[in-house]
Amino acid sequence: MSARILIVDDLAPNLHLLEVKLAAQYYDVVTAMSGKQALKLAGSEKFDLILLDAMMPGLNGFEVCKRLKSNPATWHIPVVMVTALEETRDRIRGLEAGADDFITKPIDDFNLLARVKSLLRLKMVTDQLLSHTGDSKENSRPMLELLDNRKGRILILDDHERKLQLLAAPLQGHHEILLEADPKRAVELINTQIDLVIVSLVSNKFDGLRFCARLRSDTVTRDIPILAIGDPEAEATLVRAYDIGINDTLMRPIEDQELKARVNTQLKRKFYADSLRDNFSESMEMVITDPMTGLGNRRHFDRSVAPLFDQLNQTGQVFSLVIFDVDRFKRVNDILGHDVGDIVLKEVAARLASNMRSIDVVSRYGGEEFLIAMPDTDQEAAIIAADRIRSLIGGTPITVGDQGFSIAVSAGIAEAQKGDKFRDVFKRADSALYQAKHSGRNQVRGAGEKNIAA
Repeated sequence: MSARILIVDDLAPNLHLLEVKLAAQYYDVVTAMSGKQALKLAGSEKFDLILLDAMMPGLNGFEVCKRLKSNPATWHIPVVMVTALEETRDRIRGLEAGADDFITKPIDDFNLLARVKSLLRLKMVTDQLLSHTGDSKENSRPMLELLDNRKGRILILDDHERKLQLLAAPLQGHHEILLEADPKRAVELINTQIDLVIVSLVSNKFDGLRFCARLRSDTVTRDIPILAIGDPEAEATLVRAYDIGINDTLMRPIEDQELKARVNTQLKRKFYADSLRDNFSESMEMVITDPMTGLGNRRHFDRSVAPLFDQLNQTGQVFSLVIFDVDRFKRVNDILGHDVGDIVLKEVAARLASNMRSIDVVSRYGGEEFLIAMPDTDQEAAIIAADRIRSLIGGTPITVGDQGFSIAVSAGIAEAQKGDKFRDVFKRADSALYQAKHSGRNQVRGAGEKNIAA
């Protein structure tokens, strides 16, 4: 995958070594030799990942990371601390500053690239979600902060009961913990709502890598974060785990604070992605849904009817277009008020939606006009169906408060012909609707056909 990576180190040999390793994988690499220079570059240019040396003169890596994560323009960029420090307190310090991962010197190529690829995948997903929702990085930050204290549902998988209890202890009270020693039962649990999976890669009774691979191959569990517990001596296993798609690793022996810090990092990322997906779904619904009636809007209709024209031209499968219009709707608004007019439109929409087939495309096309595409339906059959709907709408009074009144609708119908564009069919149906209105309203007329009056 192509990406732009900023490497920050005060020693030129270290910079050159990392630059060569990453450039060989076709990454676009930029370098900085101080924390101050790194902050300036990160604020003015776009990066997908930052490799940051922890110990530098002046601004050290921890302070640089903290500033990056507090800046609305850079907080979303994954940061990997590159350090010779191996003590747990230093790793915790980096994670608390906002670092997403650690790489210890001397740097192993496979471990470096596995972690880089893993974080770049996450960055790519975040960028895609941000672009779809239209949320800026700045206004997304408060949303993430609100999610920081949210409790997660965590499944821990290990074949040893004592190890399960030790892993769960630091997390109890902060999150809901499920313990499991059987990978088959674990998969069944994960199919419910799980926010994070912690799995042992050093189990004697099951293959942790195979379990992780299964999660990543299933669409239901593919996006659930995985924190793998590993042995620092089993580097090949850890590299393979990242290649499969795990999100983070924790080495034995496990320190409680580091466990909590890594769990919180993964949960925040999960909750943020979930929130973005929810916003995306809501935004998409707003784009294609008429807010008053809940029906599809004009954009939704235009997109939905396009495949029907393709089927007509390719296979000859017919469909018809129906335009319903509320009779004398302006008088309803003028006499009874726009609030009542809105109630009328909602009720007409509800009666249309509940009486048409599931395959029919029903939309509010504008004002008091509703448009329906009826697949696999010729004009004659569409006329019969539309007249049935007309009768149902006009035959049941609409109640507003303690007052009931009846409304009427007229409809125009046209069958699509091979070679037609949407405007051609719409024009014929609209002309038929005009004839229905001109002939007294409360009736259905097909293009070129006689009207069916009430």
